[in-house]
Amino acid sequence: MSDERVILTRERFALTMERLCRQLIETYDGFEDTCMIGVQPRGIYLANRIHQRLLQMTGLPQLKYGQLDITFYRDDFRRRDKPLAPSATQMDFIVEDKNVVLIDDVLYTGRTIQAALTALNHYGRPRSVELLVLVDRRFNRHLPVQADFVGITIDALDEAYVRVEWQETHGEDCILLFADKPAAG
Repeated sequence: MSDERVILTRERFALTMERLCRQLIETYDGFEDTCMIGVQPRGIYLANRIHQRLLQMTGLPQLKYGQLDITFYRDDFRRRDKPLAPSATQMDFIVEDKNVVLIDDVLYTGRTIQAALTALNHYGRPRSVELLVLVDRRFNRHLPVQADFVGITIDALDEAYVRVEWQETHGEDCILLFADKPAAG
């Protein structure tokens, strides 16, 4: 079993989510020509929460929101031992000339975001793309990717593993840091 350290508890997690929503409101105001897109699979938990909270905070009747699968856009999808199972992309709009807020849980090497940007091209040419992440690992970036909205920055060695746990999947919201990758579960 690997060493486990709680980085963000439920209370601080909620405050961080609230701050991210307020930053989006400051930046996009009425969200005209703006859409939010969660990166499948783990970014959608954050994206769902952000989307729902923004609707509550702004009183807007709707806010363009989609979920983007990047499985076959990853540069490592052919290097896996077993076939990958893609998630469903759910986007009923194009991003042509829109401000896109791309949402993922953890920014580490930048490869997931590169795949998301490639997949996003199939839905039009956005006016701009900004990245929102709950956790920015900062070190060990392989590609020049930087988040515009960051919940928390964690400086961890390459062997360390960051896991975001959600109320919906784990029973409680928190962020954990492991000395090495934990066993599945």
